Amino acid sequence: MSLTPRSLARLKGTGTRAMSSGSTQRIFQLKLDPLTGNSEWVVIDEQDQEEQLPECSQKPLLATTSYLDMLNDSPRNTAFRQAIDKTVSKPCHVLDIGAGTGLLSMMAARAMGSGDSTTRRGTEGIVTACESYLPMVKLMRKVLCLNGMESKITVINKRSDELKVGVDIPSLADILVSEILDSELLGEGLIPTLQHAHDTLLVENPQTVPYRATTYGQLVESSFLWKLHDLRNNEAEACDGIHLIPSGLDSILHVKPQQYAMRCDAIKEIKLLSEPFKIFEFDFWKRPESHRETELHIKATNDGRVNAIVSWWILQLDCEGNFFYSTAPAWISSTKDSGARHWCDHWKQCVWFVPGEGMSISKDEEIHLHAVHTETSISYNLKTQAPRTEVMQYSFNSGDSQLILSPERIAIYGDSEWRDSMLKSMRNALQERVNSLCVVADDSLFLTLLVAHLSRTSHVIALFPGLRDKGAQYLQAVADANGFSMDRVEVLEKRKTYLTMHDTHQKKVDLLIGEPFYYGNDGMLPWQNLRFWKERTVLGPVLSEDVLIMPCKGILKACAMSLPDLWSSRRCLSKIEGFDHSVVNTTLGACGELPAPEEGPCLPFYIWQCGEIKELTEIFTVMEFDFSKPIRPCYGKAQVEFTEPGICHGFALWIDWVMDSKNSIVLSTGPDKRYWKQGVKLLAQPVAVGIHESRNMGDYLSTVIEASFDASNGELIIGHDFL
Repeated sequence: MSLTPRSLARLKGTGTRAMSSGSTQRIFQLKLDPLTGNSEWVVIDEQDQEEQLPECSQKPLLATTSYLDMLNDSPRNTAFRQAIDKTVSKPCHVLDIGAGTGLLSMMAARAMGSGDSTTRRGTEGIVTACESYLPMVKLMRKVLCLNGMESKITVINKRSDELKVGVDIPSLADILVSEILDSELLGEGLIPTLQHAHDTLLVENPQTVPYRATTYGQLVESSFLWKLHDLRNNEAEACDGIHLIPSGLDSILHVKPQQYAMRCDAIKEIKLLSEPFKIFEFDFWKRPESHRETELHIKATNDGRVNAIVSWWILQLDCEGNFFYSTAPAWISSTKDSGARHWCDHWKQCVWFVPGEGMSISKDEEIHLHAVHTETSISYNLKTQAPRTEVMQYSFNSGDSQLILSPERIAIYGDSEWRDSMLKSMRNALQERVNSLCVVADDSLFLTLLVAHLSRTSHVIALFPGLRDKGAQYLQAVADANGFSMDRVEVLEKRKTYLTMHDTHQKKVDLLIGEPFYYGNDGMLPWQNLRFWKERTVLGPVLSEDVLIMPCKGILKACAMSLPDLWSSRRCLSKIEGFDHSVVNTTLGACGELPAPEEGPCLPFYIWQCGEIKELTEIFTVMEFDFSKPIRPCYGKAQVEFTEPGICHGFALWIDWVMDSKNSIVLSTGPDKRYWKQGVKLLAQPVAVGIHESRNMGDYLSTVIEASFDASNGELIIGHDFL
């Protein structure tokens, strides 16, 4: 059994993972229950090629991949088509690795004339489409059939490193076409894939599309990016007495040292400190090296503090250098950057955090950048000519107690406003409670430390369903610095479906708390954190009659939005460079003219990174979830008038967490809070809306949204109408 790097890299954070076996022609899909955290394997067999994907896998998996966004990227599609038309000039053997829907394979077949009924495959032109991800193979076959290409292209459901000449393919390939790139360039296994192809699958000196990729970078100062990784210095501004990163344990809680994909155009707090500089070139037409290093000397163009390196790549599709695609940010202007102005979600810029508070530099100062690439990643190290300003590579030596959190979680834990709200909530909750038993239902390190720090008489049981032993080791390491002893705090050794009085030492729980935050679930839909409500229900037998639950309720909030860029990236497909893709729309969860039951799903996005955005209504409440009672189905309906004219593309939805019974402390996760993802429900077709003062004929003045929550599986069904 082997992982499928390409398919895994295409998946968004939705609680679904996949493993496949090329030899047995089946895929093993790991399906997670968001309300319990439990998982089960679902097996998808090859079976009939024309059979629909199983309902259990069709929507949850493929609707949350980035394939749809990628296929809607017109500059990408056009650049590949132009390069393939120029490169595949005569009948030959073309190998397409990571073929997806077969788009590039069909381009190649058409370019060499394989679409002509007079050309017989096997005697002149051969196109081999290699795709390891079984659900996508099923979809590809439908696309090929729809376009009359099923007999012109050989589809192989294997990883490319499993292919054998004379067994799977008849001969070495003359031309390689592929698109196995992520935002960092290397993360989908580009280098090992090219190495194996050059070693065993391609002729000597083959032609390739793309021809070359070049990575670029730029030094930037950004308070926003700084907050995403430097928790130690950010929490120093807090006044709650909590030290998530105590002195001397700088690496105990940190982000993973890697490049993070991000739409940097949307970050307002960016100051450019250098001109763009070239880092690495990767030639597809020759065997790449697994490891390279380079030293760059960069001249500072401004005074400032380097908090990050923003990077991107430019793809040269053909050997002559006529066709290009770029992921550069909008502030970079070049005639070659054909894709730079086109918003898409599947390729972004990348951010490498400079450790700590960054590096202070002066205008015209020379900075030395040491860049290293491995088979799958690129990393950096900065220093100036002054040794005292050297910024070393990340180095972690805290042993088993160190924890890795997402940049957004690090920023939340360092946010003074958020911490102050939690402090007020806990102080209120602990008033007049002596010798209380507190259960932390989620993976909140902060709340566990806060309760233990504020109350010298409370006993704390942390369930830590995701952190488990790592969480316990962390607490042990930071206990002294936070003024408590571990004899008052315990983490259950084994995950249990419910607690008994034995687990609580024959005492009822009188304080049940959570942020809520579940480790590893950062990319999920906002309401999937209602797992806290499910946990509260399961813990019911051990809760005291006057138990205080925090948060006490959740409020589903919504706002009608204009989201032209996001909608365009998720719209229904028709013809792509002349090839009909309409058959993939339902499976990929497109928004457009789909049957009502097949309406596009809600998906998690950082709204602020979604290109052009505009709020068209006030924020309104759809329904509430009362955690004082066991989990139950809920229904809500709301009507709201538009406050801004424009084109409505859908709704943003999120949860506001009410921390106290007086509704005085509310933690919002809405679009203006950039550390949280919102759920987005896109319309089948955009709708023109107006306001009473300036209404055009046909404009809608208000909208009705209704939602129903299924307590059995945590799903939220959204309906809407316009009036």
